[in-house]
Amino acid sequence: MRIEKDVSVSTATASTGPGRSTRGSRLASIAVASALFMEFLDSTALSTALPTLSVAFGTDPVHLKLALTSYILALAVLAPASGWIADRYGPRRVFMVAMGVFLTASVLCGFSRSLGQLVLFRTLQGLGGALMTPVGRLIIVNSAPRERLVSAMSWFTMPALVGPLLGPPLAGFILGVADWPWIFFINVPVGLLGMWAVARFVPVLKQPDPGPFDKKGFALAVVAITTLMGAAETAGIGLVPWPAQLGIALVAVGALAAYVRHALRTPRPVLNLRLLQVPTFRASMLGGALVRMGLGATPFLLPLLFQVGLGWGPLEAGLVTIGTSMGAFACKPVAPVLIRRVGFRKTLIISNLLTAALTAVPAFFRMSTPIPFIIGTLICSGFMRSLQFTATNTVAYADLPREAVSSASTLAVVTQQMALSVGISFGGLMLHVARGGGDVRLTPDRFLLPFLAIGLVSSLAGPLFRRLPPDAGAQIGGRATARG
Repeated sequence: MRIEKDVSVSTATASTGPGRSTRGSRLASIAVASALFMEFLDSTALSTALPTLSVAFGTDPVHLKLALTSYILALAVLAPASGWIADRYGPRRVFMVAMGVFLTASVLCGFSRSLGQLVLFRTLQGLGGALMTPVGRLIIVNSAPRERLVSAMSWFTMPALVGPLLGPPLAGFILGVADWPWIFFINVPVGLLGMWAVARFVPVLKQPDPGPFDKKGFALAVVAITTLMGAAETAGIGLVPWPAQLGIALVAVGALAAYVRHALRTPRPVLNLRLLQVPTFRASMLGGALVRMGLGATPFLLPLLFQVGLGWGPLEAGLVTIGTSMGAFACKPVAPVLIRRVGFRKTLIISNLLTAALTAVPAFFRMSTPIPFIIGTLICSGFMRSLQFTATNTVAYADLPREAVSSASTLAVVTQQMALSVGISFGGLMLHVARGGGDVRLTPDRFLLPFLAIGLVSSLAGPLFRRLPPDAGAQIGGRATARG
């Protein structure tokens, strides 16, 4: 299905033109990924440190999900404007400024002395991440030849996987020899190195005038996103009285309906919902969101299971948790080959089935569970998730014209971050229900319901992927070329 001409929002054309080299796009991918490395390192290290922070701040471990969701909320709120900002001021410049904001907020997080302060500075971090993530993807998609997009996305994500690989054991080591603030201070040298790589290797992209900013649409989107995520965050855990929760939910539904109406009537909305008319993009957004709910809940639940439920130390838990990142890292060279051989549709269906099953397996981890089995499960889970997300992230752009890439990247990041936040909230709610709503100790059996629930939600993406045609994404997957 072709998109009408009024769907396009902004055009981004690499300065090197159509003949840009594979080596150049690969260097740009690695440079952007090296800059994003600190974001992955930060989030996984913080997840590992949640039990330690609960002691430092004297709060319930379940409530510390605010430190994770506040970042994602800030990211999701500003992300709708990221495409317009990148087109107006240039992707590379915006990316560099965003990194500076992220680094400054990281230092402030290290000086936090209460959960409230940490949430505030994590929100500032999210404002930087809101521009880093979508603008980085915009740089990659517009720097790579279309037929090399799968490979470019693999190179883009491969170095970033080193962050989750090093985050848990690094956090465990830091907590063993120093205090928790150093989890945030470590971002400074990493971020400075990333900024140098971006300045050195990322090309300047020529951007046309993006037109006037959709202020009304942005305001409606901010209200809808904030209230939707607020309703998800407070649902069922007693933080907010139920009449207030109901009111927040009603405002969320109303703002969302108002934005949908506005977006369908506006030539250049801040979030272009007409892109969902394209089957491959729609499947990527909706199916990927369901899987990311499981992805969002897992980094919150696993450290609590290992350190509180099973009684492990931070270093031991961190070393075991890297199994997920090891599997994801190992998948990256393999993903383009698998997608080229079996196609996007089969890859998405099979990887979704296995990902959902593996996401639920930690529900059965007990004190007697062999460590090699736990590590093996996490490695397989990381491999399948990486395969699914490589396919999902890439097929989204299969049938979109280049002039729609900026708005597509913006909508993709907002959808993904909201799914991650809802996943964390959903995992926290299921854990709250499993412990009976009180302060019951988090024993391993209390994690049965949360992991089974997020595995079930992740599996709901399968029917969406089955609706794709057998040759979906053949041009960017390399199958058409191979058969020709």
